[in-house]
Amino acid sequence: MIDSLLAILSPLEYAISAVLVFWHSIFSLVLDPALGVTWALSIVGLVVTVRILIIPLFVKQVKSQRNLQVLQPRMKELQKKYAGDREKLGQEMMKLYKETGTNPLASCFPILLQAPIFFALFRVLQYGISQQQPLGFFKGREELLLQAYEGTIFGVPLWAYFLGTIGTNSPELVASGANFTTVRIMTLILVVFMSGTTFLTQRQLMVKNMAADNPMAQQQKILLYVFPIIFAVGGVGFPIGVLIYWSTTNVWSMGQQFWIIRNNPTPGTPAYDTWEKRKKEKLAKKGIVEDSPNQEEQKPEPPKRQQPKKKSRKNRNKKKRED
Repeated sequence: MIDSLLAILSPLEYAISAVLVFWHSIFSLVLDPALGVTWALSIVGLVVTVRILIIPLFVKQVKSQRNLQVLQPRMKELQKKYAGDREKLGQEMMKLYKETGTNPLASCFPILLQAPIFFALFRVLQYGISQQQPLGFFKGREELLLQAYEGTIFGVPLWAYFLGTIGTNSPELVASGANFTTVRIMTLILVVFMSGTTFLTQRQLMVKNMAADNPMAQQQKILLYVFPIIFAVGGVGFPIGVLIYWSTTNVWSMGQQFWIIRNNPTPGTPAYDTWEKRKKEKLAKKGIVEDSPNQEEQKPEPPKRQQPKKKSRKNRNKKKRED
């Protein structure tokens, strides 16, 4: 099974290492190619490339979240109707999702899609560069492999990891002469930053762009704490380069989500109320008063024509005699 997994990761390792080397060649135009910071910036470039490629998936995620907001009334009706039958409720909810093309787990897609990239980069750094075994695009380019191996930031190689500083878990790390204390400090800083940005991104979504009565609020609340814990526990086993990758992609996610929430919030959420208020304030500064969409325009009723009263012939003749 492991061999099958490695066979699947092999093309991805080639693609990841090729993108990494491409960005390294770009940054080498202005920086020393042998510097660890040049390779670190190449990892940042890899993040930018990956995030641009998954923008369509991010758009799908936003649409799915909006669909969930629109479906809330129908979901509440199902919850009331099948309050005593959880199995039937689950079936009807899944049927509703299928009919409307809504995926309640769409918010996890960007993270899940990057997981294979994450592990491919892990192998390139930890089993390729650290042991100087060329993987992917590094095959036949041993000089680049050696350059990446020797590149350090504050004396810490990008393939160094926290667990490798315990006992003799990493003979390669011992042979490189890296300062174990610095490796541990840098790893912990990146793990805390990575977990913190994950938490803030999920919290930003819950607090600003999710209605209080949203049935998915409980699921998002679980993810709010689950993902940071996973990153915190697993981070001590990840190379510095992988931590740089994930920290950078978290910053991208947080900024991208902030822009969406500010400029295109989901109706019925606190962010939408703030957006409407901000929009009215801008219009007010221009001297434009925006009518409420629910307010019906009051049109003045046309004056009613007074019809003359019909008189009998006797009364008309009587009036003529009087005149």
